[in-house]
Amino acid sequence: MNKKEEPRDIKKGFIKKIEKKEKRKLRARGKKYQAIWFGMGLFGVIGWSVMIPTVIGIALGIWADRKWPGQISWTLTFLFAGIILGCLNAWYWVEKERKSIEEENKE
Repeated sequence: MNKKEEPRDIKKGFIKKIEKKEKRKLRARGKKYQAIWFGMGLFGVIGWSVMIPTVIGIALGIWADRKWPGQISWTLTFLFAGIILGCLNAWYWVEKERKSIEEENKE
């Protein structure tokens, strides 16, 4: 490799890095207010993703306790199952959004 080619390669790499950062900065400026509402909406989606399975689990548990009374509390069992299912659901949404953001940053 010639010494004359080496500084050119470094310069091109540096220019590409600056271009990439500038594009990201301009995109972020355009989405400034959108990002706030997007974050609030994502919190809402995550909250509902956990709450709905939990409430359904509680309702199923109350129904099961009335239908089959016994020593096991079906309400608590289905409550925990609903919470676990809701947390997995929320994790799915967060992971999906994280991948989307990473793909956008690669551009």
